[in-house]
Amino acid sequence: MSSLTFSHTVTERFLRYVTIDTQSDPDSPHSPSTEKQKNLGRVLAAELKAMGVADAHLDDYGYVYGTIPANTDKKVPVICFCSHMDTSPDVTGKDVKPQMVKNYRGGDIVLPGDTSQVIRFTEHPALKNQIGNDIITTDGTTLLGADNKAGVAEIMDAAHFFINNPDVKHGTIKILFTPDEEIGRGVDNVDLNKLGADFGYTMDGESAGSVEDETFSADGATITINGVSAHPGYAKGKMEHAIKIAAAIVERLPKEGCSPETTSGKQGFLHPISIDGALEQASLSFIVRDFTEEGLKEKEDLLEGIVKDVMKDYPRSTYTLEIREQYRNMKQVIDRHPHVLEYAIEAIRRAGLRPMRTAIRGGTDGSRLSFMGLPCPNIFAGEHAFHSRLEWVSRQDMEKAVQTIVHLAMIWEEKA
Repeated sequence: MSSLTFSHTVTERFLRYVTIDTQSDPDSPHSPSTEKQKNLGRVLAAELKAMGVADAHLDDYGYVYGTIPANTDKKVPVICFCSHMDTSPDVTGKDVKPQMVKNYRGGDIVLPGDTSQVIRFTEHPALKNQIGNDIITTDGTTLLGADNKAGVAEIMDAAHFFINNPDVKHGTIKILFTPDEEIGRGVDNVDLNKLGADFGYTMDGESAGSVEDETFSADGATITINGVSAHPGYAKGKMEHAIKIAAAIVERLPKEGCSPETTSGKQGFLHPISIDGALEQASLSFIVRDFTEEGLKEKEDLLEGIVKDVMKDYPRSTYTLEIREQYRNMKQVIDRHPHVLEYAIEAIRRAGLRPMRTAIRGGTDGSRLSFMGLPCPNIFAGEHAFHSRLEWVSRQDMEKAVQTIVHLAMIWEEKA
């Protein structure tokens, strides 16, 4: 395996891709939620075609598909590598100006476009593994987009490697780039029949060497409160204010052990994400997260218990609680196909890294793809501090991700 020679294009690609604004919009009813995501999709499809990926194309929903044909006589399962093109709605992704800190020597990194934005060595423990590496950051005025354009660039570089190294044996490789992952709609319109893969890997993880076969299970919850309206000058004994009811519900949420800011590891949470309304009607939206469905149910029961208790003080008002399934812990599926994870761990090892098996306090496209019939763990892309202006990734970690993809495809062929 050490005889492989890589001439990487991943950094050059990444620096180009992050300048294309692909921010998704949770309030949009369209698919993709923003047309600008297709701008990157068109670039990727054209670059794949130029490489020699004959069937590469962008569809109407903003998905990019492509196939690298097998070059072996063995019957090898078809594997897919997937990354999402959109960036988080939390921070602007327009006019991204990437910076590179070459041969990082340690210490804080002050971002030049807004010097109040500082990647502090003490707050980013992963930096201690980056001494001597080249770190790419934003200028501090936008996010960077390493989540998940690092993964996109890595898959593109791996495709470039396979096309230019036909002596490296592999089965059929499918490429999938998705829109709208950041708003939970990343695979809403994916065509799995057209994709035609047996197993998949998302390239959307953090530290080099990490592989994730477990995610949160996730639900959304919406509480709609119908209060009692009255003229404020004559409201005594009559008015029951929907906004105040909503505020009372938020106030009674647990202060410890059930919120994002007080949990870690395998602990789940109940998290209000929006409040909207007026005197007569208000709504509260929550996300509910846990690694087990039992844990989800406990938190949803806790929420309804709080609501019922608050409503006792407002006897003429009413509420509805709607629970919507979002995604489930992909471990339930991947555990039935242990070799999918084993091959990824071996590929990371062959790339010269120490494999780290971790769980995601979130979800990926792979969460839903797994339950749609495409078992799909998540492999590191090297991205850090995502969804913020302090986002960063190192050139060396992206190159190791490319090498992991290549070794992984080779392992599937070897084991066939």
